[in-house]
Amino acid sequence: MNETLKTLTSRKSCRSYRPMHVPREDLEQIVAAGLNAPSGLNNQTPRFVVVQDDETVRLLSKYNAAVGHFPMDPFYGARDVIVVLAKKEGTYLYDGSLAMGNLMNAAWSMGIDSRWIHRAKEVFASEQGKALLQTWGITEDVEGIGFCILGYAQEEKEKTDIKPGRVFYV
Repeated sequence: MNETLKTLTSRKSCRSYRPMHVPREDLEQIVAAGLNAPSGLNNQTPRFVVVQDDETVRLLSKYNAAVGHFPMDPFYGARDVIVVLAKKEGTYLYDGSLAMGNLMNAAWSMGIDSRWIHRAKEVFASEQGKALLQTWGITEDVEGIGFCILGYAQEEKEKTDIKPGRVFYV
């Protein structure tokens, strides 16, 4: 099996992170994978906000928890977040989802753990979220696709079994 297939078939999500940041050079490579994700008509609708500032990560986690009514940190202690947004045109929702997959698979291939955290749509539709977008200089009509949390696992997790009966050959 080639390295790409090993990455795609072995990746797993992480729920407990060590308190350390991912090096910026690694984040740049991960973002490059997101930028190169396929998009409908090559519109390249996904936008990425790389957050390593501890206070901003805490703020995003707080906003996310409020939307999801989480009693705990929905970012599981991850110190780095890539916010995936997409310009609302064409196939933006699918484009952003493909970009998110590329981010997580690229991270895994580099020994970096990740997890897709939902509720970005709700966070960035709120007044607080809109204010953050303005602060970041994002003035396009975008929708939140997800939060790609990144870091290094506290402990090894076994990969879950693949459920049978999901493939049909015709």
